[in-house]
Amino acid sequence: MDLFPAKIQDITPEMLTEWLRQRFPEVHVSAVHVVRHDRCGDGLASTADRVTLGIEFEGETDLPAQMILKTILLHPVFRFGMPMILGLGRFVKQVERIPELGGHLAALLFTVINIYQRYFPHAPEAMYANEVRFYRNIRPHVDIEAPVGYASAIESKKARFGILMEDLSLRDASFPNAVTGVGLEQMRCLIGNLVTLHATYWQSPLLDREFAWLPTTTAGGMYPVFDAIGLNLIRDQVAKNQFKQDLLAPLGRTVDQLWDLLWKSQRLIYRQPLTLLHGDTHIGNTYTLADGSAGFLDWQLMVKGPWCHDLNYLIATGLDPKTRRTHERDLVMTYLNALRDRGVANVPDDDAAWLAYRRTTIWGLVIGWLITPPQNYGIEITSTNISRMCDAMLDHETLRCIDTP
Repeated sequence: MDLFPAKIQDITPEMLTEWLRQRFPEVHVSAVHVVRHDRCGDGLASTADRVTLGIEFEGETDLPAQMILKTILLHPVFRFGMPMILGLGRFVKQVERIPELGGHLAALLFTVINIYQRYFPHAPEAMYANEVRFYRNIRPHVDIEAPVGYASAIESKKARFGILMEDLSLRDASFPNAVTGVGLEQMRCLIGNLVTLHATYWQSPLLDREFAWLPTTTAGGMYPVFDAIGLNLIRDQVAKNQFKQDLLAPLGRTVDQLWDLLWKSQRLIYRQPLTLLHGDTHIGNTYTLADGSAGFLDWQLMVKGPWCHDLNYLIATGLDPKTRRTHERDLVMTYLNALRDRGVANVPDDDAAWLAYRRTTIWGLVIGWLITPPQNYGIEITSTNISRMCDAMLDHETLRCIDTP
């Protein structure tokens, strides 16, 4: 039996039974039906399909009768695998060397890629593998607010995966975005969640031992994709979306200059203590609950890295600029003091931490939202995120403090 659905009709009781028996050996699924299907690229599910399943079991079980299956139903033949991406990067570098025409040909190529992604949306398999590992290796062992994972499976050679996870709608979760934002107390709750995650793995030997597979922002995972074609993707996105050009104008830097400063900032902030990061903490990857608690979704970009990467991106996208300006420094100090209260060693002093935090802002702009096609989340959410990141960069004088280590 094929463990991975090629189409939604292939999601069977037998498949779910085999998956769930990884952790629940006595379980038997007798029936399954599709409640809802959010398709990859539809604005709700940007990088993978999310299928809400109603599940019936034989006998008694504590498992819920409704779960989310996160997978990618697009056939592997229509996806860009890592070898193809790296080969494309090498090809583009050769094309760009052609006198006069090279830049135009490269731009045309990325126009074609952008159109292709509209019809066949998907993410590199590194993102899918990362999230499977989170739910399999990490989620059961860390006491944070995040969806419960019940089963996961991956077939790396064919870039197919599946995660059966908690359906948060059963807890009446709400899902904010940059347009709606969150209130100050919700933000404090999300920061408390980060403190728990970061403190658990702060400079932990596990990061280089059991979790040696963890990527960083500069090695492994998605870095080879960014290195091969990231700049060209961003050039294409900015050139074709006037609203991105307009929002970037106050920074007074070209896309290429921002790209160079981005990687300089990464070299600087990696002097900070490293821990386990969510890696993609924009406010659209969070949820809030009626009891006031809040958590994080979408662990596809999890990395080993400096604490400020998560904290900065969360605050900058989650709070309106006025609220952020008023409370940001206090929120950062609250985070640092919470780490100290937990007995975490080598927490940076307040001034060094604030400098690292300010240098980090460029990541959420460049990799977070300049590279993201507006069709993924819609123009309003995309432009609001870019606007908030640009405002934060200006407030933090991010470019200046990257240029002057």
